[in-house]
Amino acid sequence: MTGIISKLFALILLISVCSCRNSVTKQGNLNFPIADSVPAGESEKLSDEAIADIVQNIASPVEIAAILQSMNVPFSAEFLTTTQGADRLTTNFQKAMMMGIYGADLGYLNMYEKTGNSVDVLSTIKRLADGLRVGQYFDFETLKRLSVNKSDLDSLLFLSVNSYNKIDEYLRENGRGSISALMIAGVWVEGQYLATQVVSDHPDKILRDLIGEQKIILGDLLMLIRPYRESSADYASLYNKMEKISVSYRDVRITYKLGEPETIEQDGRLVMIQHEESNVEMTDEQLMKIADLSKDVRNKLISGK
Repeated sequence: MTGIISKLFALILLISVCSCRNSVTKQGNLNFPIADSVPAGESEKLSDEAIADIVQNIASPVEIAAILQSMNVPFSAEFLTTTQGADRLTTNFQKAMMMGIYGADLGYLNMYEKTGNSVDVLSTIKRLADGLRVGQYFDFETLKRLSVNKSDLDSLLFLSVNSYNKIDEYLRENGRGSISALMIAGVWVEGQYLATQVVSDHPDKILRDLIGEQKIILGDLLMLIRPYRESSADYASLYNKMEKISVSYRDVRITYKLGEPETIEQDGRLVMIQHEESNVEMTDEQLMKIADLSKDVRNKLISGK
């Protein structure tokens, strides 16, 4: 499979996220896995289906990188989070958050085919995964070999996705939902930072609209993190930081209209897919405020503040 779009369609992101929008809020009985440090009965609970919908709606750093490539935006190492100091991370909160952030960076590196630069990020992710007791699900040796040899970008992306998939699934199935939530939040924070930093110099409508649509996704993320606010000061601080970004989206307007339905073959059956088109109304001032807050939150998280 070749080409940016085909890679995107088949392999998007590192925690089985996809760029298509679905219904973001699920009603009914809530059933969320209890976190490492959250006593049973103290958290609101979301169903696995609701969590899956939230994860699916997060914009992928691979998707963002593909948009940047289509805009002829050159790769910039300045956007990446430094791996220096990663060995000094001590808490599960820090390790899980940074694992998500580094995972987003890995997607950005791989999509730009900077695979030789990704070995250090891979090594850091592996150490963090070991520290969270999920290293057995991260196929480091194969990923390192593919990166060093620059032999097969599709396989590299696929294995990155698959490793994060397995980690996420294991955490949620073993009562460690808070750790999974942090990884997801880390991916979003870094992807949001990447998009908002580029858009000021490259005001492309597709990228701008993608940033605007994060108003909906951020609401989902807040719902995902909310059950853990009372578990520690770290979770409360993260929630407050994300909520500040959400407030900056308050006056952004998003409307949807149904597009033309498409019939595709899936598992030997014809399936109708109903597309929808979005319209984002966001002023330059609103975008600037969102970008500034997104950068501030990201930088505070990677510095441990």
